[in-house]
Amino acid sequence: MDSYGRVADDLRISVTDRCNFRCIYCMPAEGLKWLKRDDILRFEEIVRLARIFVARYGVRTIRITGGEPLVRVKLEELIAMINSIDPTLDITMTTNGVLLRQKAQALKDAGLKRINISLDTLRMDTFKDMARSEAFERVMDGITASREAGLWPIKLNMVVMKGHNDDEVVDFARLARAEGYEVRFIEFMPLDGDNIWTNEQVVPSRRIQEQIEDLFPLEPVIDARPGPATRFKFADGTQGGVGFISSVSQAFCTTCNRVRLTAEGGLRTCLFSLSETPLRDLMRSGVSDDHIAGVIETAIWRKEEGHMINKAGFIKPAKSMSQIGG
Repeated sequence: MDSYGRVADDLRISVTDRCNFRCIYCMPAEGLKWLKRDDILRFEEIVRLARIFVARYGVRTIRITGGEPLVRVKLEELIAMINSIDPTLDITMTTNGVLLRQKAQALKDAGLKRINISLDTLRMDTFKDMARSEAFERVMDGITASREAGLWPIKLNMVVMKGHNDDEVVDFARLARAEGYEVRFIEFMPLDGDNIWTNEQVVPSRRIQEQIEDLFPLEPVIDARPGPATRFKFADGTQGGVGFISSVSQAFCTTCNRVRLTAEGGLRTCLFSLSETPLRDLMRSGVSDDHIAGVIETAIWRKEEGHMINKAGFIKPAKSMSQIGG
């Protein structure tokens, strides 16, 4: 528990800072300087930390992120190792989907329960501009492969940027209704590698919701546990749904239950933290689980009240989204 009474029971684990896309809201076209292999947490180190969070603190959801997590070799082995801690864990993953045709079944067999797939556009030309990749068809096939493997429900994450893809939000709502997906509309956050973020490029969730409701009335979904998305189902009973992650216009910090491990073993208590607690070197120095647990408890107790976007004094983190773990 932190000093504001929030219980951290959702752990995000980044397994790599590398990515095979160069999305404009995340990293520069030329990429970033990657971590060295020895600097990244080994599978055994990730599992050790995961076990501490699960066994001692009741974490129930573990999300695997990157970078692009599937560029980490034999990721399904890590999924199986985490699943062995407690097979009832809600193990999920966020991916760009380009490698899912090869990996979806193995991930499911290893214990992955659900999947979030980043998809910012339904147009091949816009995909090329936003992801700086020509892998649109492979991503769409990866979504199909996930469904075939039984990774369900499938959530599609769309980062909405004014002048790029904001004219597609209703098309994504139609897709949700047609295929049963939940589409999550995410406000563009100041975590890009090119430093192009401005508030003028943010499309507020409220505006997106109004566009959708002009055609498809929505009803709120009440979740038992806090989450980043405000979720809705379609009022006419059609399958699928939508969610809004309003980090910029309507921050959800007061109910935040998430903490993050970066690929090099830094514990971050907020996506916009300006510092992190290094756990990798602690483990490699031979300290006990009790010692590590004490460090974790202290860090979480000091968790920020909230980020400062749109407030005086906001400082953008030095790391971009791919280096933190989305």
